[in-house]
Order: sequence, then structure tokens, then C-alpha cells
Amino acid sequence: MRLKSLILAAGKGTRMKSDLPKVIHKVNGIPMVKKILNELNKLNVEENILILGHKKELILNELEDIKYVTQEQQLGTGHAVLQAKELLKDYNGDVMILCGDTPLLRSETLKEMYDYHKKTKSITTILTSIYEKPFGYGRIVKENKNVVGIIEEKEASDEIKKIKEVNAGVYCCDSSELFKALDKITNENEKGEYYLTDIVKIQVSENKKVSSFILDNNEEILGVNSKIELAKASKVLRKRKNNELMENGVIFMDPETTYIEENVQVGKDTLLYPTVILQGNTKIGEKCEIIGNTRIINSNLGNSITIESSVIEDSIIEDLVTMGPFAHLRPKSHLKNKVHIGNFVEVKKSTLEPGVKAGHLTYLGNATIGKDTNIGAGTITCNYDGTNKFNTIIGENVFIGSSSMLVAPLTIGDKALTGAGSVITKDVPANALAVERTKQLTKLKWRK
Repeated sequence: MRLKSLILAAGKGTRMKSDLPKVIHKVNGIPMVKKILNELNKLNVEENILILGHKKELILNELEDIKYVTQEQQLGTGHAVLQAKELLKDYNGDVMILCGDTPLLRSETLKEMYDYHKKTKSITTILTSIYEKPFGYGRIVKENKNVVGIIEEKEASDEIKKIKEVNAGVYCCDSSELFKALDKITNENEKGEYYLTDIVKIQVSENKKVSSFILDNNEEILGVNSKIELAKASKVLRKRKNNELMENGVIFMDPETTYIEENVQVGKDTLLYPTVILQGNTKIGEKCEIIGNTRIINSNLGNSITIESSVIEDSIIEDLVTMGPFAHLRPKSHLKNKVHIGNFVEVKKSTLEPGVKAGHLTYLGNATIGKDTNIGAGTITCNYDGTNKFNTIIGENVFIGSSSMLVAPLTIGDKALTGAGSVITKDVPANALAVERTKQLTKLKWRK
């Protein structure tokens, strides 16, 4: 198989009403153009080439190691593809042309289309679909089952408008024949643009075979041109993602209210409650229970974990951890096996060794806490002096009394204790008790 792709992504997308290029708006957590590239890469294409224009630097910031050409003036789809002519001059194979705003296309569809293109020995194959109400789409005109033309809505006669087979905007072409035809197109049309669709009538006039591959599910060819269509596309992709996970053993209480982005992985027998949001490159193991109003972003969770109504960002959680409700893991936190953090506990850039417990109303920042240590309610690691951050190190089997203020930099040894209400500013040796309180003063009849 010799196949390269050209992705049209030069347009401004004015209907999106946005300062961003249209193709980097996210559908279910991933830029549209990246979603298309992911599907193409499943076909093992030799090379993907983007045709960029408007704010191309923003698009390139979203992608890695991508080849591109620039369309300085947006003079139509045919003109856009011509920008890649020099890049493909020595290429002897097929080219698949797609638009960067069609994120619902599946790799299976593209593979079937390519196989059909090769099987029929066509010069050009067009992806098409059937619409009962095809208003706005280019109509596919056929003779003897072969395509002889594509007529745009504005230029179609009343008879042509009755045709229900429409152009989906995806083409598979013999590369050399593609550019031969493009060199002959003109801009003699209502918009004064160079249409890619005009290659069909040129190739047909030269007795070359042009075919259509009819797509059963026209949902796939939705083009995203507005924020409304962006939301529709995201909803379709979320449904696909949830169905895929359920087919692989994940349990959903209500798939309609569970939001899982494209790159998320979830293990079998994990139970997801309504209103759970899983984002980015999150990976969750098996037999977990993720309870409502939990949001997890770019984090790695092990097996048999229970999370309730909490937020987890860029962190690692090992097996058998329990967390929440209303807990917050900020970036670079690491909870090891059987850790428990409870309601209104916040952890930031800290490692909690196996068996650590912090049940209530606690802040642990820039800390390393040894195994089986118990952190009392209201404890704060005072890690910031207004200019710099400092570390707190707490050993194993330590008991931190409620409302302890641990002023970093600080080290507390194994099996040490701190008295409730203490402000600890000096290191505490192993097995020691540290208490810091002023003497209680009681004045009788004070209110009188």
C-alpha cells in the first residue's frame, strides 16, 4: 500500500466566532485535526501533510513532527491541494484528501474506501452519502454507476437538486493524475474559486474512471463549522467512547451523563457513576469505583480504588486507595497502596507512602510522608514563605495531632508524635513527642 494524506486546514472558520483556527477546537478533549490524524495513522499512511494558512503557528503548536505546506491566499480547495504539488512531485502512489473539520470520520471507513478505490482501479474515488434532505451539499451526478460530475448547490438545476447522493469531501486519488487535472481547473464559477471537485469533469472528459464509495452512516461526514456543530460532534464521540469502554468491560450507571475524553483508558469491572469526568491521558485500572462529581485529569490510577466527589490532576494513585469526598490532588502527587485521604484534604506535589491516613481538613504540600503515618484533622504543612517553597519530611508510624502547623523546612522522625494545636518549627527526632502551646489563660467573669 502506498498512501499519503493531504488535510485541508487553511481556512479561517469565520462561523466559529473564535480567535482560534477552526481545526484546533477540541472535540471530546482532542483538537479536531489531531483526531483526524489519529484515524489516518491507524491506516499506516506513509505521510500526513497539512495544508495550512490562517494562524498556522497555533495549529503547529498542537502537533508534533508534522509536514505541512502553506496556502497564503484562500482561493478554494483546488488551489489548496495545488500547494502540495512540489512536495509530491516524485511520489508514485495514492493520495487521500480530507478536510480538517470532519472529526467523526472513522479509520474503518477510510480503509474501506481505500480498498474500494484499489479494487475498482479508479483514478479518483469520492466518499459520498445519501441524504433525504441534501440541501447545501454538492450532488453526485452519475452515468452507468460511474461519477461524471459534482455539482455544487448554488450551481445546481432543479433536476440536479433532486439527487440524494452527496459529496462528503473525502477523495482518494492517483497522485500524478490528481495534479494533472488540477493544472487544468479554472475559477469560472459563482465564487471565483478553484474547486477541487472540478477534477472530476476533467478526468471524465479524458475517459478516466471516477467512482463513489457510499457511506451508510452519514453522521460521520458532519463538518464542524460552528460551536453548535462542535458540541454535536463531541456528543457523538463521547457516545462512541463510552460504548467502546462498555464493550471492554467497564460499568456505567448512566452513560448519558458520564464524560470521558478520547485518550482515556479504563479497566474492566470499574464502576463509573453519573457526572464523572475523565480527561486527558488518564488511565484507570480494574475494579475501581469512581463516584459522582469526580473529575480526573491526566492521572494514572491503579486497581480497586474508590474515589468520591473529588478532583485529581496530573497525579499517581496506587492500588486500594480511598479518597474523598471533596478531596483534591494537585499536580505531582503520589498516593501509594492503601492510602486514605478524606473530606476536604488537599495534597500538592507530595508522596504519601503505603497506609498513610489523612482523614479531614488537611493541606499537605511539598511533603514526603512515611508509611502508616496518621495525619490529624486540620494539619497544614506550611511550605511557602512568600518567596520560596520548602519540603516537609515525615517518617513512618508518626502521629500528627489535630491542628498541627508544620513549618517547613522540617523533618519529623519515625514514630514521633506532635501534640494537637502545636506549631512545629524545629526537627523532631524519632520516638519523640513535640508540643508547642502557650499556657492557657482563663479569666473568670470576663463577659460581665
